[in-house]
Amino acid sequence: MRRVCVFCGSSPRTDPRYRQAAERLGRLLAEEGLTVVYGGARIGLMGAMAEATLQQGGKVIGVIPQALVDREIAHPDLTELHIVKSMHQRKALMAELADGFIALPGGLGTLEEFCEVLTWAQLGMHQKPCGMLNLDGYYQHLIEFFDHAVSECFFSPENRSMILIEQEPGLLLQRMRSYRPGQMEKWITPAEA
Repeated sequence: MRRVCVFCGSSPRTDPRYRQAAERLGRLLAEEGLTVVYGGARIGLMGAMAEATLQQGGKVIGVIPQALVDREIAHPDLTELHIVKSMHQRKALMAELADGFIALPGGLGTLEEFCEVLTWAQLGMHQKPCGMLNLDGYYQHLIEFFDHAVSECFFSPENRSMILIEQEPGLLLQRMRSYRPGQMEKWITPAEA
């Protein structure tokens, strides 16, 4: 694992503890020699994480749509900044550049991005680790939903086990580095098709 894509919120109005956690993750990724791939913004947790990574001597690759560049929210000092036409291109390029994915706290965009790469893993389109930092229980209700989806047979236990969940960034990185995807059974058998 050389590059980690981090999905996180861009709101500047969140609790300071989330910003501190984003900065802590950014510093840790730099110390571990991992390049950060993220959405390219200079605001919110996105900006805090990128700035902390850069200050620690790490590399940061941003991917941002032109529409957001036009709104002046692109981070000006990244190692690389890829400007794309659409959100779809943004997500595809971030996924292509990354060897693993981490979801920090965030809103709908963070959730959508993480669930998309998780869906791609479920479909066998990649075998990269997908981790969530459940800081102060931020994702607890989502984790309970995933477990509920398993109990209702919408999500297999094998696919549920692909979601690596920790409260501490160091532990999550350890699990991501040692992640080995299991052999998934086909969800629909030939008899059910």
